[in-house]
Amino acid sequence: MARMKLFYAPGACSLASHIALEEAGADFEAVRIDTAGGQQRSPDYLKINPKGRVPALADGDFVVTENPAILRYVAVTHPEASLWPADPHGEARCAEWLAFLSSGVHPSYAHIRRAERYATTDEGRRDVVETGKRATREIYRMVEDKLSAAGDDWTAGENYSVADPYLLVFWSWGNGSFLGYDMAGDFPAWTAHARRMMARPAVRAAFEREGLKLPAFGA
Repeated sequence: MARMKLFYAPGACSLASHIALEEAGADFEAVRIDTAGGQQRSPDYLKINPKGRVPALADGDFVVTENPAILRYVAVTHPEASLWPADPHGEARCAEWLAFLSSGVHPSYAHIRRAERYATTDEGRRDVVETGKRATREIYRMVEDKLSAAGDDWTAGENYSVADPYLLVFWSWGNGSFLGYDMAGDFPAWTAHARRMMARPAVRAAFEREGLKLPAFGA
């Protein structure tokens, strides 16, 4: 059987699928796409993912895109890893997180990071960025409140699932220089989740392969 291929960019949302494959113990090849250099728009890559985005996962001739779909695919093709909750409540919670992160959290950040997608003038782009900053902080607060209210170690309950690496992506973005949030001070429940994530060998392996610096949590 041919190895799976994950097409990723370092530190992009594809990190979630990268971690999930490591957690699953999957036999896969990580193929780096130089998004800064425009490789995602190259003819060869567009044959794989016509959207010109990462991630994409190729399993033989079958290609799946979009993190929620890839994460679910990894979970169901590696059932022994137990990355998808078996009980109805946990399953619904996991699917809810995947939907919220992809349709709510990610687009709010994109308005800051990729303002040129939403406005053509300098003034318009500045307005998009400023509005995006307000919206993103509000959505990050929603994530914090949801985690704090649940009180569980993991997003879908007491057991780890594919929603957890996806959540870590956005914590990392909040902790990065572009947003520059005080994640530990403003979002302590989310930061506690990130600490638990960073203790996992699969997470560390994906960070190392992507050349990402491990966060310093302090005392």
